[in-house]
Amino acid sequence: MSTLILQPSREDYLIACLAAFAIMIHIFEAAIPSPFPGVKPGLANVITIASLLVFGWKIAAWISFLRVLVGSLMIGTFLSPTFAMSLAGAISSIFLLGICWKIFGHRLGAIGYSILAAFAHMAGQFLMAYLLFIPHPGLLKLLPIFMTLALVFGLLSGIIAAAMIRKVPH
Repeated sequence: MSTLILQPSREDYLIACLAAFAIMIHIFEAAIPSPFPGVKPGLANVITIASLLVFGWKIAAWISFLRVLVGSLMIGTFLSPTFAMSLAGAISSIFLLGICWKIFGHRLGAIGYSILAAFAHMAGQFLMAYLLFIPHPGLLKLLPIFMTLALVFGLLSGIIAAAMIRKVPH
């Protein structure tokens, strides 16, 4: 029998390290009480946005997906409604970031991408909530409040990501 030995690449190590950092922030945020149900600052997305601008969309997508998957396994929400909402938000966010990355490249910057990601994340979560949990038009009355929070937290995450990118040598 022959043995197949897989050698991780430099990119594999990079994704693992950045995903671990994002997962750590994700777990920390899960422990913070929120005044609004289901609303968290999304500071783990700082790692995704910084990775997008420094390393590209593919690495950012892996980090986002691994953060949701491993983070949910570690905090015990895997395959729960919380996981479904988080995954829907992450998929929406990464999808929009991918489209905008192809069109705009670096021109949107950390703040622009972070705000777009926050809006897409919230829209994905709202769609999931509507389709699976609360299929009532009244849910949409909450959308302006949650989108305002997404704008605030997206702006905050973008500012942090921009500062982080300036401090880290490329």
